[in-house]
Amino acid sequence: MRPAPAIPTTGPTASRGGRSSRRVRNDPRQYDDLAAEWWRPRGAFRTLHWIPTATPTAVRPGALLVDVACGGGLLAPHIARSGYRHLGIDLSAPSLRLAAAHGVLPVRADARRLPLPDEVADVVVAGEMLEHVPDLSAVLSELARILRPGGILVLDTLADTALARFITITVGERIRGVPAGLHDGALYVDRARLVREAAGHHIALRLTGLRPAVLDVAAWLLRRRPDVRMVPTRLTSVLFQAVGRKEVP
Repeated sequence: MRPAPAIPTTGPTASRGGRSSRRVRNDPRQYDDLAAEWWRPRGAFRTLHWIPTATPTAVRPGALLVDVACGGGLLAPHIARSGYRHLGIDLSAPSLRLAAAHGVLPVRADARRLPLPDEVADVVVAGEMLEHVPDLSAVLSELARILRPGGILVLDTLADTALARFITITVGERIRGVPAGLHDGALYVDRARLVREAAGHHIALRLTGLRPAVLDVAAWLLRRRPDVRMVPTRLTSVLFQAVGRKEVP
């Protein structure tokens, strides 16, 4: 559930613990730098602890869920309850070591070239990663390739809108504890294109917006809640979830 393999783009340097790290914007090596933050509930990746994933209960013993761009394995507790074998793919070796410690079978690979056979996965999850990849078509093609007919694709990502860039970069990177440079707004996802290209792979996506519950945020800031619930909304112009089932021939 972490930002995915990507080619670095030019931009301001990112920060690490308040220090300049000399990483360009959207450089995937930032996740090596920040690996220790994955499981800190109030750390740099705190919002990733809040985002739900629509993972169905495993339909058969040994069903396989492939978690593309798994990061430190934040989905592991949820997947364990669902009954899946959990295979995680990421570029960051330090992050994969953390994922493995939480029960994920780790595979170090690029999302554009997944080292898996065709139609092997019952569920493919790509959480908070499509907004980091420079070749959306190539990644989406790979996600669809490894998904078996009847399998489910679950995506969480950021929309290609001025509002999303304003909230996540202009405002977000000014919040204390949020690393600068993790996102490149030029790579945010065009929703119509995503739906169209998924349909070309025989997957009909349904989009739902996600936002934090306002009262939960206030309670979290006051340290009265350990986390924040994300609630569905019709507004898909910032953070949204896309879910679809691959057609059976």
